[in-house]
Amino acid sequence: MMMDELFEQFNQLKVAVVGDVMIDAYLMGKVNRISPEAPVPVVSLTKHEERLGGAANVALNLVALGATPIMCSCVGKDKDGKLLINLLQQANISDEGIVFSDNRMTTVKTRVLGNSQHLLRIDAEQTDAISHDEETALINRVKSLLDQHIDILIFEDYNKGVLTKRVISELIAAAKEKNTLTAVDPKKENFLEYKGVTLFKPNLKELIEGTNVAFSFRDQPEKLQEAISILQEQLGNEISFVTLSEHGVFISNESEAHHIPAHVRNIADVSGAGDTVISVAALCLASGASIRQVAAIANIAGGLVCEESGVVSVDKKKLLSEAKKLIAE
Repeated sequence: MMMDELFEQFNQLKVAVVGDVMIDAYLMGKVNRISPEAPVPVVSLTKHEERLGGAANVALNLVALGATPIMCSCVGKDKDGKLLINLLQQANISDEGIVFSDNRMTTVKTRVLGNSQHLLRIDAEQTDAISHDEETALINRVKSLLDQHIDILIFEDYNKGVLTKRVISELIAAAKEKNTLTAVDPKKENFLEYKGVTLFKPNLKELIEGTNVAFSFRDQPEKLQEAISILQEQLGNEISFVTLSEHGVFISNESEAHHIPAHVRNIADVSGAGDTVISVAALCLASGASIRQVAAIANIAGGLVCEESGVVSVDKKKLLSEAKKLIAE
């Protein structure tokens, strides 16, 4: 498929993102002295920011690429939960898939920065699994969205308790019933629960831990296929897409496999790159791209966001321009 046509297709897509949503808060200021009370810096506060984080970063990337995301998660019925809804609305992300809990707090990660240096992080969160009633409410909410038509369902796991075994299995079954594509950005805890998904995207470390095939890609690249074969045998997924950091990406299905090396970049910050990669891969897949195109375009996107400081969404125009330059159509 031609790049312009593919990127234009993104604008037509409706995507449900199911996973652990959170707020990333920042307290920023200047440090001119050490506290007389303890040997710690005193931050003179100049700025306080709240941003969407966790699975919502995937939704932010989808918006930047022109798609219509719907955030699906379970958050606390607290002031931070209200703030999170406001942040979603400001970012043009539908909160139709959000269910509220009387018993959970909304996850907030607060970073304290002094003179632009990261001094401290404070996490307010609950990481135990959501309750049976909360599971039911979330599953029903997502099923009703699938009834209205969703092009692809993304599972974005941050190990904060939303993606339980039951939520995963019931939503995969519901998506299959509707012939809806599924893509997964997994974490270690429920790694092998995503049985029968369309695209499964671990990084190399997660693949090694999940399949118990220990190897270095630099020294034993042939071991990667062995680990992927074990993975596909256990999951029955259609496509395995592995990110390999500085070695690029690898993608395979039952009929083809491709290793795409990384492009030379000035890396500033790798935060959020995985969220960008799954967003781009999912949209390419739902637009009918070949698996080679899925991997090649997502590989470029991950590299582009690593050139920026902090967690940023991919720039669609820049991505299209780079894809045209670097990928043979």
